[in-house]
Order: sequence, then structure tokens, then C-alpha cells
Amino acid sequence: MRIGELAERAGTTTRTLRYYEARGLLHAERTANGHRTYDEADLRLLRQIQMLQRFGFELEETRPFVECLRAGHPAGDACPASLQVYRRKLAELDACIAQLHEVRQQVGDQLARAEEAMHELATPATEPGGPEASPRCELTHASPMR
Repeated sequence: MRIGELAERAGTTTRTLRYYEARGLLHAERTANGHRTYDEADLRLLRQIQMLQRFGFELEETRPFVECLRAGHPAGDACPASLQVYRRKLAELDACIAQLHEVRQQVGDQLARAEEAMHELATPATEPGGPEASPRCELTHASPMR
């Protein structure tokens, strides 16, 4: 199949395919007149790359999966190098999750402090002994000193 058909079947652009080729992830055969041609194996490689990118993998992280498929394995994650990439990605995700939990805790703590401060500002006006009940200095007619 030609580049336009591969792009259409994979739901991508010819520009993306040329980029993948330039990065060494996709290899095209060339016809006598220089047109790129691909086969079903190339579509499979492309789908592997797309799936991993949807999961958040960087393009370079897809390389071991592509190489595993090119080596004839039934799946891109059937090779030790691919499994190592999975392990690194999981460690990266765990670190991000831990950081998000920490930030969430800090935001929750700040919210609790802000709500408490807001409650304390509102409380004196409504509690007995608050500003309305505080002693007032009123001038009364004082009796003359004797």
C-alpha cells in the first residue's frame, strides 16, 4: 500500500508517517519511481506506536516494541527490552501519582485552614460575648462633683 492508504487506515497523516520513517521507527520500501510502499506489518507497527502514545509513552519509548514486532514476535511487548520500558513507565507514573497525592494533601490542608480562618472571622459577630455584646462606653449626665 502507498503512504496515503497507510495513513488513512491508521487514522494519521502522511506527514506523521514520514516523521516516523525519519526517526527509524517505520521503514518504507521504494518503488522504481520512488514512491513509498508499506505492507500489513507496517500497519501493525504503526498501531503499536499509536497505542503506546495514547498511553503517554514518548515516541522514542516505543522503539523496543517496534523492534520486537520486527523481530517476528507476536506482540510488541514480548521482548525483555519492552518489559523494561513498561517498568520504567510504571515507576514514572507511580512517582507522578505520589506527587499528585502530596499536592492534593497540601491543597486540602490549605482549604481547611482557610475555612477555619473564615469561620473564626464570622464567629465573633454571632457568639455571645462577641462585638455586639461587648461593653459600650456611654456618656451619661454625671452629677456635679462635690
